[in-house]
Amino acid sequence: MSDDFQADRHPHRRRDPLSGRHVLVSPQRGQRPWLGANEAFDTGAAVHHDPACYLCPGNLRAAGTRNPEYPGTFVFDNDFSAVMPETPAPPAADRLFVAERATGAARVICFSPDHGATLPELSPEAARAVIEAWCDQSAELGARYPSVQVFENKGEMMGCSNPHPHGQIWATDFVPDELAREDAAQRGWLAAHGEVLLAEVAEREAGGEREVVANADWLAIVPYWASWPFETLLLPRFDVARLSGLGPNQRASLSEIVQALTTRYDNLFETSFPYSMGWHGAPFGGDARGWRLHAHFYPPLLRSAAVRKFMVGFEMLAEAQRDITPEQAAARLRAVSPVHYKRRPR
Repeated sequence: MSDDFQADRHPHRRRDPLSGRHVLVSPQRGQRPWLGANEAFDTGAAVHHDPACYLCPGNLRAAGTRNPEYPGTFVFDNDFSAVMPETPAPPAADRLFVAERATGAARVICFSPDHGATLPELSPEAARAVIEAWCDQSAELGARYPSVQVFENKGEMMGCSNPHPHGQIWATDFVPDELAREDAAQRGWLAAHGEVLLAEVAEREAGGEREVVANADWLAIVPYWASWPFETLLLPRFDVARLSGLGPNQRASLSEIVQALTTRYDNLFETSFPYSMGWHGAPFGGDARGWRLHAHFYPPLLRSAAVRKFMVGFEMLAEAQRDITPEQAAARLRAVSPVHYKRRPR
């Protein structure tokens, strides 16, 4: 690095060791005027039960099944599943047009009966129940499928089809592309360096300028290679490869840090912060050496609750690009109150 280089002023590229992809960092673009789209955003009004919601307790779902009067987390098979346990194989492929059978299971996790309570707004006990569901569902489905993808799409901006706070689990008989990339990268790092890639990341980032929140077991950072403006990576500070491998105390501390991180997201622009998040762990039934469990949070907001980052143009045709540095993003997330804005006196 030359003496003249300043990361918060000069364009540069950063490499993501988990995917092998790059991101173009262009901090000088942060001051450009914005005349583009302004999105609608959450006003903070809470409806605790919506009679028209197909995820609320006691209500009829779109496919005709009635939900029980569930008191906590509620898991059910997705009525419109993207994968099915049994499906016929496609016709034989040739070298150009290749298709293969894909089977699996898809489930929905309603976080609580409260239609208006997102993860940071749940009681500590209710949040812990969500983490227990993540872990237990992963263990159950992992006994049958090599890949179990736990994820949440939060908010209309991220394509969420129902506002009732919920997540999903898609288990597949194949290892999807993103997980396969990370599997190869972590195995490759171990072979080349004799170290676990994300263990090294956690050790080097703890207490640093990209840390957002941390406790004894977990660390949330804006990764050095982040593509989305306020993207974060949630890492364990201990050796674990899958959600199913977490012990009781580690699940409890995970619940605490998930709420701490998502509270800071909401407080940044005082809105219910949209994102897509998901867990990556070692594929089931195979060698987990080199693996470290982790969660990605990909939020689209850029300048305010109404201005989002669009991954278009150069991002779609060339590579990811960002206008604020990961260090600046982490500093802004650290600076907000740890108390949710809806709970602070006005």
